[in-house]
Amino acid sequence: MKKLVISTLFVLHAFLVFAQQPTGVTGTVLDAKTQNPLQNVVTSIVNTNLTQVTGQDGKFTIHHVAVGNQILQIKSNGYKDQILAVEITAGKVLDLGVIALEEDITSEQQLSLVTITENDLGDDNSGSESTSGLLQASRDTYQQAAAFNWGQARFRIRGLDNEYGTTMINGIVMNKLYDGRPQWGNWGGLNDATRNQEFTMGSAPSDYNFGSALGTQNISTRASSYRPGSRISMSGTNTNYSWRVMGTHASGLDKDGWAFAVSASRRWAKEGYFEGTDYGANSLFAAVEKKFNDKHSLNLTAIYAQNSRGKNSPNTQEVSDLMGVKYNSYWGWQNGKKRNSRDKDLEEPIVMLSHYWKISERTNLNTNVAFQTGTIGNSRLDYQLGNNPDPTYYKNLPSYFNNLGGYTNDDLTNVANTFRANSQIDWNAMYIANQNSAFPGRSVYVLYEDRTDDNLLNANTIINSNLSDNISLNAGVNVRKLRSHNHQNLLDLMGGDYFLDIDPFYSGDASQSNLNNPDRKVLEGESYGYNYLLRALTFDGFTQFKFTYDKANFYLAQSFSRTEYQREGLYQNGIYANNSFGKSKTLNFENFGFKGGLTYKLSGQHFFDFNGLYQTKAPSLRNSFSNARLNNTITPDLKSENIVSTDASYIVRTPKFKGRITGFYSKITDATEISFFYGEGIGSDDGGDEDTFVSEIVTGIEKQNMGAELGLEYQITPTIKATAAASYGQYIFSDNAKLKTNDDALAAAGNNPLTDFGKVYIKNYHQAGMPQTAASFGLEYRDPNFWWIGANVNYLANTYLDVANILRTDNFSIDGATGDNYTGATKETVRDILKQEKFDNFTLVNLTGGKSWRISKANRNTLGFFASVNNVFDIEYKTGGFEQSRKATFPDLQADLAKGTPSFGPKYFYGYGRTYFVNFYLNF
Repeated sequence: MKKLVISTLFVLHAFLVFAQQPTGVTGTVLDAKTQNPLQNVVTSIVNTNLTQVTGQDGKFTIHHVAVGNQILQIKSNGYKDQILAVEITAGKVLDLGVIALEEDITSEQQLSLVTITENDLGDDNSGSESTSGLLQASRDTYQQAAAFNWGQARFRIRGLDNEYGTTMINGIVMNKLYDGRPQWGNWGGLNDATRNQEFTMGSAPSDYNFGSALGTQNISTRASSYRPGSRISMSGTNTNYSWRVMGTHASGLDKDGWAFAVSASRRWAKEGYFEGTDYGANSLFAAVEKKFNDKHSLNLTAIYAQNSRGKNSPNTQEVSDLMGVKYNSYWGWQNGKKRNSRDKDLEEPIVMLSHYWKISERTNLNTNVAFQTGTIGNSRLDYQLGNNPDPTYYKNLPSYFNNLGGYTNDDLTNVANTFRANSQIDWNAMYIANQNSAFPGRSVYVLYEDRTDDNLLNANTIINSNLSDNISLNAGVNVRKLRSHNHQNLLDLMGGDYFLDIDPFYSGDASQSNLNNPDRKVLEGESYGYNYLLRALTFDGFTQFKFTYDKANFYLAQSFSRTEYQREGLYQNGIYANNSFGKSKTLNFENFGFKGGLTYKLSGQHFFDFNGLYQTKAPSLRNSFSNARLNNTITPDLKSENIVSTDASYIVRTPKFKGRITGFYSKITDATEISFFYGEGIGSDDGGDEDTFVSEIVTGIEKQNMGAELGLEYQITPTIKATAAASYGQYIFSDNAKLKTNDDALAAAGNNPLTDFGKVYIKNYHQAGMPQTAASFGLEYRDPNFWWIGANVNYLANTYLDVANILRTDNFSIDGATGDNYTGATKETVRDILKQEKFDNFTLVNLTGGKSWRISKANRNTLGFFASVNNVFDIEYKTGGFEQSRKATFPDLQADLAKGTPSFGPKYFYGYGRTYFVNFYLNF
């Protein structure tokens, strides 16, 4: 018996010793070129919670790794990911030795991508339309194709506008409350400082925010997270700007717990790719961190990014045929220089204080407070008692005379030649008109800006906690408070002494911009026309639980938000004397969201992934007031949007091959859009030829987006890699909507300004302004001597023109005077005349390449360059456009189209032709 007990104890002791022997994987991560150890490299076992960060010596050790075949992923900003298949043996720590990371060319490509994300089209102080900026942090093959190859055609991931994505800096949401979109220019030119990013696709879980249907992007500016060292670079391009210089330095964390990072850049162009598009931008960044102890750190971030750029005009096909696709009607010569009348000026600095608290080994709390202030201005010409200064004004073009009839071909040729000779803004003529004004000193023409002065206070706190080995919690709350001053700011009297604050299209009280100060003489730097405040207060919070197990991971998340909006008029407008001055009613919206997902692991290399989301979303501040410039009217039929989104993916990750195929579906209901235009046959009860300026209110919009994504990457040899990506989508309006107009002319006459046009028949029309089909194939050669070259070919198709809603109401085909259809307005003729235009498909070929050198063995400094040529064969293509709404009835539009060249045909935007980008850099 004694021997049995001793034997049992011996076996038990041996078992316990064996069980306590560690399992895991260890290694040292170096820069392949300099052989320096790399700090803050993230190493993780795929689809587990096991993660470690390398220390100053580049070493890492991951303990308690499950026995068997596993996938080790090694990630660091500025370097290519490493994916290694490892086999873990019981009781042993696998030593991988030295792992060399190669420089990732994506970080250099980001410098050229900025030329896309800054090319926004909005005139109403809204953010960029491109989703390319949302993808800079991604290394997924498909998403890189979308950003770098398809972004030049304004491709949108899953057909979604970027208001359905969330962009953050240190967890602080940067999407504008005005329109829901991020203003990329607020940190433009600071690519080195914004490289530390995390990206999630679709409704996948984020550690920082609940997100929405498109994805999330978080930019970290924590000073200690930047790799120590300095970098200077010089770039040349022929896109938005011509030249760029940038310098960056990061200290790393010193022995006293201090770290700092600074960056600065300047970009400029006398003229960009399109005629008359000048550019000037200055950007500054600083981050300072103090680590008090192992639990507490404070980080202060300051960002200043000022930029000014001249816009380019959308043009009708007639104008492009006469002048070419680079033609820009917004500029003219003045004193021997090109002067653009439509500049966008942006200057909104940000200051952010972040506190990092390591509560325990399992729990971290991050709290941030940010303040942003500054201005956005979009300039344009205004005139009273003078002719329209726009050289492309329809009465200056051959189509106008051709449609009038009675003109010969020679007459039309003379008109065309006259237009070509006077195809730019005549600044000198406007100055002369001001000098010869019928009212001495009163300017006939002035330059003004639609200006927004914002003050935004933003605060959040985010907790991340590993509740157990298998369960983690992410939760956060965010509060934003906005005061936005919107006004018309007079920039240049152009030689005159004053401008009168009236609307010359009306008489009496209706002509007065401000009845509290009538017939005011406006000087430079003063407000006029419209002047009001918008206030917003939002609160949102979320919780998210992630569960990690051997065969499956899943997550569940929920959110709640409350939104308050109010307008306060600072002028008593003469048209809306009883509804313009003072505060409006307060709008309140309460919204919620739920999402969840599952990753099922077929093996360490094959996965199925599912995500689903249901969310309600408050309308934007922009769409909550139907005519905010002039009155307090709340948009009729205004509702929160409903968003449903799902996707399913099959994913393969091996050391040589990576692939993902995804099917997706999203539906957005109760969306609202507001636009402004000048129309005929709209404002009067009989649908006659009265001209009027209206705001168009479309509510109850339903959008359905469905399709598939494919991304493949294969390492053919150690030096040659092939990539392929494809996207097929069907992005349509899935039902009809409702349309009302707000007509200032009706209000000025003492009538109800709102007219209900009933249904707008847009069901099954395509959403506009983006390719709905895209494909890409690329090859890259990377030489061991640190040079590389790549090429890709891209096919883009199924881009559609933005249709005019007012043309698709009963008002278009039914005569208001008789109640019957207009003569000839049958179902067939109306369908034919309103058929949505589809743009031509096109193919773009892009080339990239680069080389880097180790120039000092002692200091291990590196010198390198990156070069790209996009659209090698100089293909001409349209990226978007819109129908004009002026001819709003069947007979008017039919007459305009009768002779083949309409006076009010669609206006188009064109993409860049052949462009280049070259960047030289020095790391030391």
